[in-house]
Amino acid sequence: MTQQKEKTNQPPFAILRGGYKYKETLGMRRVTTYCMDMVETKDVLYVLIRADGSGGNIRRINWKDEDLDVFGNFKWPVQMIQDSNGMFYVSDEGDHCVHALIDDGEKGYVPIGQTAEAQESNTKTSKIGEYGSGEGQLDSPSGIAFDREENLLIVDTGNNRVQKFSKDGKFIETIIKDDGEAALDMPWGIAVNYNGEILVSDWRNNRINKYDSNGKYISSFGEIPKSLGEDFIQLSGPAGLSIDEDGDIYVADRNNDRVVIYDKEGKYVTQFTGDATLSKIGKTYIMSSPRVLRLREMSNREVWRKLRAPASVRTYGKLIYIPDFGCHRLQVYEKESYPLTKDEIFEQPNHPTLYNV
Repeated sequence: MTQQKEKTNQPPFAILRGGYKYKETLGMRRVTTYCMDMVETKDVLYVLIRADGSGGNIRRINWKDEDLDVFGNFKWPVQMIQDSNGMFYVSDEGDHCVHALIDDGEKGYVPIGQTAEAQESNTKTSKIGEYGSGEGQLDSPSGIAFDREENLLIVDTGNNRVQKFSKDGKFIETIIKDDGEAALDMPWGIAVNYNGEILVSDWRNNRINKYDSNGKYISSFGEIPKSLGEDFIQLSGPAGLSIDEDGDIYVADRNNDRVVIYDKEGKYVTQFTGDATLSKIGKTYIMSSPRVLRLREMSNREVWRKLRAPASVRTYGKLIYIPDFGCHRLQVYEKESYPLTKDEIFEQPNHPTLYNV
């Protein structure tokens, strides 16, 4: 299995944006139920789902929209990431920890502590953190990301901070604390850019905070141009974050049912509100039921297309995946952009309003 890593390399000096093309919808309820997050690999997509009621798993699907299998057993999962060795890490706000899962051959992905090797040595654990407010303890963790040394950065939501752990679960430090002008209030998502800066979505403050690699506050952003209308000028409940190979920042603006894109400096670019079509697996299900066919025909088709409370967004190369939580599916877009060198674009003007194209 080959991992497709989200890019954190040096982005180009500037880019020519060609647009964002809707590509495809994958999944449906009963398969990608209440999808929270996802990971792309060369052959399949791993989708973190929540069950109807409580609990959660990881569902494996492919580009043919086939349901391959499901594994994992979580209380209330939030986000998932995969390291360079193929191990999965899943934050679980219900269990107040991060689960670590490894591919154990024929058994598939299992908690580290359940592998034959771990059972023999009895030295490895499948959980990172425990409930509490002390160092190395967690209260409803949500966002997780790797820093440039592939240490785990865990958003400790209930304690309004970000903690750093090694991948084997050893506490390193509280890198971002709840104090000062950038005091967090129920933080959720996290991402690390090409030079190690840390971005955190500050849920209740409706903003994105940027910190240096040591956790020192730099700035905040999150406003939307007023020209878009009064309903669009502020993030509301920002959740998952992602940074693409151009340095653009994607924010799952959950309460506004959209994904907002900013450039690497935090300047607004555009937003997605949803363009979903019927997925392959959804078509198969609907075509098998005359009753469901009639109900769909009677419903509001415009509402079908829209995002509903997206909890995260992920970028792999030019592809943008939006786990559409409230509609139980993935909406996939493709970015068209072209890198520019410093010599190919005019320098930033002092008075931008004087330049009309």
